[in-house]
Amino acid sequence: MKVTVIGVAGGTGSGKSTLVKRLQEAFVGADVVTLCHDYYYKAHPELSYEERTQLNYDHPQAFDTDMLVEHIKSLKNNEPIEHPVYSFVDHDRTQETVPVKPSKVIVVDGILIFEHKELRELMDIKVFVDTDADIRLARRILRDVRERGRSMESVIAQYTTTVKPMHEQFVEPSKKYADVIIPEGGFNSVAVALLIQHIRSLVEE
Repeated sequence: MKVTVIGVAGGTGSGKSTLVKRLQEAFVGADVVTLCHDYYYKAHPELSYEERTQLNYDHPQAFDTDMLVEHIKSLKNNEPIEHPVYSFVDHDRTQETVPVKPSKVIVVDGILIFEHKELRELMDIKVFVDTDADIRLARRILRDVRERGRSMESVIAQYTTTVKPMHEQFVEPSKKYADVIIPEGGFNSVAVALLIQHIRSLVEE
């Protein structure tokens, strides 16, 4: 089975997740699976909750990217995997895993997936979602307050101390590796329709 790996990168709040959701909706029941880099945050059971809240979650070293690379290789070799589950409330990996079966198309999304050379080289199509910083910050605040139980003050503090500097150091420079740049991500209906059309052609090959 020929497997196509599609990477979707971009800054926090750029519209990556919305784009991936549009792809998932378009291919319900089809040979498409999604792996999110966020699943692969490193476990830190040795740290207290307070210590875990102080970690820099926007640095490449926060992720177990080597595990993600191995999982993609396994799927490409027609071998099922069990991806980890991460709790953003507890800031730690849970005991659960989620089974994933091999599929024709693997969509990988995350802010730093183009930064890692070996991971990047596994991708056949690299999509970068490009969105203005003020819009990304507003979306990040809404998401973290509503879904992750954070205070607005803590979200803004994290953004200014780690998210923004890491975006400028690692995420934005990785845009040069993209094959396609989509402004506004999943909110760009024309670009999403073209991407879905291309993926459908790959699935039907």
